[in-house]
Amino acid sequence: MEELNCLQEACGLFACVACGEWPTNLDVAHIIYLGLVALQHRGQEMAGIVTSKGENKKKFAVHRGVGNVSQVFSEDHLRNLHGNLGIGHTRYSTHGGTEHQNAQPFVVYTLHGLLAVAHNGELVNAKNIRNKILENGVGLSTGSDSELITQILSMPPPEESNHGDFKPEGWIVSSETCVFPSVSAKLHREIEPGEIVQVTKHGIQSIGIVSRPDNKLPAFCIFEYVYFARPDSILEGQMVYMVRKECGRQLALEAAYEADIVSTIPESATPSALGFSEASGIPYAEVLCKNRYVGRTFIQPNPRLRQLAVAKKFGPLSANFRGKIIILIDDSIVRGTTIGAIIKLLKESGAKEVHIRIASPPLHYPCYMGINIPTREELIANELNAEQLAKKLGANSLVYLSVDGLLSAVQRGISNNGKPFGHCTACLTGKYPVELEW
Repeated sequence: MEELNCLQEACGLFACVACGEWPTNLDVAHIIYLGLVALQHRGQEMAGIVTSKGENKKKFAVHRGVGNVSQVFSEDHLRNLHGNLGIGHTRYSTHGGTEHQNAQPFVVYTLHGLLAVAHNGELVNAKNIRNKILENGVGLSTGSDSELITQILSMPPPEESNHGDFKPEGWIVSSETCVFPSVSAKLHREIEPGEIVQVTKHGIQSIGIVSRPDNKLPAFCIFEYVYFARPDSILEGQMVYMVRKECGRQLALEAAYEADIVSTIPESATPSALGFSEASGIPYAEVLCKNRYVGRTFIQPNPRLRQLAVAKKFGPLSANFRGKIIILIDDSIVRGTTIGAIIKLLKESGAKEVHIRIASPPLHYPCYMGINIPTREELIANELNAEQLAKKLGANSLVYLSVDGLLSAVQRGISNNGKPFGHCTACLTGKYPVELEW
């Protein structure tokens, strides 16, 4: 993607329950730490871990802080996080800011004992829930949606059902499956939308699933496939990498061009570029070498500084494209502040033509479900159409993947065992899956 600071996921979650008695060979705190490291891409502002010995509901071990996972936790911190179960969290704030008190997991005292909660997402009815909690005489100490969920979970639990019958070494729960290989875990199943699952050393139990109106389908965020999820994660029974590759194939069907090579801006759009290459028959070749020791390319105040920032981050592999026509694939365009400098760099390094193909539709609307997207005024697709944007960026042409094409690529490989599936495209179409509170 052309600017890593434009779109951000809300958070990353990871939990682990050891099946044996504590102490155990399964080091829960270190397992959670490794899980959070693998989920670092979902949130870099704060991190936290809470562990427990399970049978003692009056004492939790807690460590939380501001920064990346490796900055927040030392070996001493992990050694002091005793217990045979625990949860971890990496935070990117949409509500509540980056103050230390907003670091998760939250821990509260309830009638049922201590309760620790980690949350990923945004409550669209947060104002209504907040008012109800305050009316019941319960105080709130933060501006986070997650505290509201914590208070809701403090209420008596519903009847249990669907008792699990599996006895492995332990159980983990994660925002993404990309974590599993790093902790030697295997995917058992995905949690259903609206489902509450209880995990103990005795197995897993599905406590219940929130009812949905008869005419409403699930609304899984389609941008998890486009950009947010790691390519090696499994969503809805399919690998994200293969979906991104399918987006590239679909894009080739919709926007082919007679070119010499297909390439990408490293590296999130690489699967789409490979798919485009396979479907079009145009060979894939790398045109940029990424300097992995340079941080984000933040928006610079003038074109000259932007060009220097791009040159610091990317080196042109000019021997691969000098005198050639390039189709350059990216996964999205938000503000358009970096891709123009990349096009200029390629042309100055010998590219004959540069044609931009975007493996997702244009972003037109903000998200109210937990993804941080700039305002409508900041989204360049609301300012310029594709032809105008190509001219402004210095590209020879620019084409986006259609909404129908994206849906087709995403839904083609879903393994849902006959269950209904649906996807939220609100940021692309303005059609929100729920009524918003203002």
